[in-house]
Amino acid sequence: MGAMAGQGDVASVTERVPEDPAVTWCAEPVSTVLDRVGDPTVREVPLPNLPESARLARRLAEAVLQQRWDFSAQRTEYTVLLVSELVGNAVRHTGAHTIGIRMVCRSGGVRVEVRDPSRGLPCLMPVGELDTSGRGLFLVDTLAERWGVDLLPRGKTTWFEMRATD
Repeated sequence: MGAMAGQGDVASVTERVPEDPAVTWCAEPVSTVLDRVGDPTVREVPLPNLPESARLARRLAEAVLQQRWDFSAQRTEYTVLLVSELVGNAVRHTGAHTIGIRMVCRSGGVRVEVRDPSRGLPCLMPVGELDTSGRGLFLVDTLAERWGVDLLPRGKTTWFEMRATD
């Protein structure tokens, strides 16, 4: 098993991050994202601790769900949203140099895992109608079939499972 997200050579991860990732990742075809950045169905893909990593993670998830697995449009949209929430939370709250994303095909669906070196547990908080933040885990709890956290010797994996069809 390779180094856990958040460990190892940060330079190797940031070398793959273009100067303006938002422009590059949005402009390039979804199909090339997997070739350029890595395929989260083959191995954990390390992402730098940058706000733009949530966007890259969305593109990776979209590429996998569109090209490899037969997900409905709505389930793809939900999965991509939840990927963005988990990666965004890891970037915002863990202080990691890198985080990792992995996607595993399960019977009838997908398991998405986001790994970081923090052992701090995410907390599902009550969400008010007018709240402008803190909705990430609420969305995960509402839209995913299941979700949870696996503690690791050095960090944690926050995951969710989503069915392929409605």
